[in-house]
Amino acid sequence: MRWILIIASLFMLQACQSVPEEPVQTASPFDLDRFMGDWYVIANIPTLPEKGAYNAMESYQRVGPNKVATVFTFNKNGFDGEFKRMTPTGFVSPDNPAIWGMRFIWPFKADFRVLYVDEQYHYTVIGRQKRDYLWIMARQPHISDDKLEALKAVAVQHGYTLEALNLVPQLPLEKR
Repeated sequence: MRWILIIASLFMLQACQSVPEEPVQTASPFDLDRFMGDWYVIANIPTLPEKGAYNAMESYQRVGPNKVATVFTFNKNGFDGEFKRMTPTGFVSPDNPAIWGMRFIWPFKADFRVLYVDEQYHYTVIGRQKRDYLWIMARQPHISDDKLEALKAVAVQHGYTLEALNLVPQLPLEKR
């Protein structure tokens, strides 16, 4: 419950800040059904609860025409750290399936935008209109340095600065 209150408070405080005038561009075309499944967080500009995350992973499951069940898991401060699990619900915009409102606690919804997804749906960049948080994710826990640099460049093209970007440590699949 404490994490939910912290997240809700952060998003309420963020609402008081100014928003860049130019809208962030989302992935287009975007197939919501192909996007469903497991995504490993490779790098992020983290929210407060995510700081110190290891083995971070998002899992999405469509549970309605405009609703996505989300499970976010990670270990805190180390591979053997305390296991954390959050289960927000994504509310997909009827106008653009790449824009979601992510609800951690009722009635607040946090902005969540799919900025980029490759043609094979192996890599994605997720952000927000305010360009304050960022997630670079992949279907596998490790990606090449070249691919990471290309995904960082996508974030920069969308108006992000990357000084606060963290790499998220991931164990290989066979060691999980």
